[in-house]
Amino acid sequence: MTAIYPSSYYAASANQQPDRPSLSSSISADVCVIGAGYTGLSTALHLAERGFSVVVLEASRIGFGASGRNGGQIVHSYSRDMDFIERHYGQKTANAMGKMAFEGGRIIRRLVDQYHIQCDLKDGGIFAACNQKQLHELEAKKALWEQHGHQQLDMLDAHQVREYVGTERYEGALLDHSGGHIHPLNLALGEATAIESLGGQIFEDSPVVDIQQGPKAVVKTANGQVTANFVMVAGNAYLTGLLPKLQQKAMPCGTQVITTAPLSPELQHQLLPKDHCVEDCNYLLDYFRLSGDGRLIYGGGVTYGAREPDKVEALIRPKMLKTFPMLKDVKIDYAWTGNFLLTLMRLPQFGRIGDNIYYAQGYSGHGVTSTHLAGELIASAIQGQAERFDVMASLPQYPFPGGRLMRIPYTAMGAFYYDMRDKLGI
Repeated sequence: MTAIYPSSYYAASANQQPDRPSLSSSISADVCVIGAGYTGLSTALHLAERGFSVVVLEASRIGFGASGRNGGQIVHSYSRDMDFIERHYGQKTANAMGKMAFEGGRIIRRLVDQYHIQCDLKDGGIFAACNQKQLHELEAKKALWEQHGHQQLDMLDAHQVREYVGTERYEGALLDHSGGHIHPLNLALGEATAIESLGGQIFEDSPVVDIQQGPKAVVKTANGQVTANFVMVAGNAYLTGLLPKLQQKAMPCGTQVITTAPLSPELQHQLLPKDHCVEDCNYLLDYFRLSGDGRLIYGGGVTYGAREPDKVEALIRPKMLKTFPMLKDVKIDYAWTGNFLLTLMRLPQFGRIGDNIYYAQGYSGHGVTSTHLAGELIASAIQGQAERFDVMASLPQYPFPGGRLMRIPYTAMGAFYYDMRDKLGI
């Protein structure tokens, strides 16, 4: 084993795992999955449950990318909601995607329960409004989600929200009782163990160097290969050089997270009395929650083009103190960054290459639940029930304007514009 996890609270508190080998021989399987993040793991697990033989090839370690470094929040729907989808792609598509928008969270809970995954699963999520405009938008979100069948929602006024979040920043909130939060890396590791319990094979330190298309695809690594009836490409922001046409459709972005030292039970209760997770409604949003051992995990901001910030703590600590000034003397134990994949329309990209190579990528910041939905849809498509996969695959996939050189400045300018709107409350 040569690859190691980047330093983070999640890596430091990960559940113990066996060493997994790199691929060093020629093997065969029904399906070869490239990437052991949530998309790949969910796909492999759903396929293994259906009786398929599955091999997962991971370039580094299980959950190495966004799946093991994200904010750990179970947030429903997509980065663009069903009203946007209806305006751009029609009511039929919006209705079909609306029926799937809340499924990812249910899949996570089923897997955690069925396979006894220890990942600090806790219930309850808060969308917090920083101004009246955002509060009205949350009221519209509640009506929209209820229209699509999600009924576990309550509006909170400025007084009520303080029963959930110990800050004066918010003018109200939307409480999603079916939201929640998890230790994201431990969820990925638990899903990997579940795959292996069903006969699936996982190889780490096995970057794929080539995919040979054909009736049976051949997926090659430096020291081995997998011959498979189907291939699932799930590299997302870490798909480097393998399929350039996929990479042109999306842009890696970095987000930053810090974690405090363990807090006293009294301070934990002061910050988050109900132990729910929180995200605000700004375009460049803040998000935070308590860990299983009583730390505050706080994240926010975006670096376009996946640039590594020199000092994550210097970027995020002021955001945390704006929300919770009482933490000014609390030590920060961990700070890290990780990449997610942004698409131009901020909707995930699903598709096929030829007849037997599938891909899914570009969840644009809503990956925890959408990736788990993706695994179900792809497994069903491989099994021959492709209707729901085809709904997602029908969404247009546009490259960023200006090509690789211009997509970062264009997107950064857009982010600056929306950030100013957030600050002005317009």
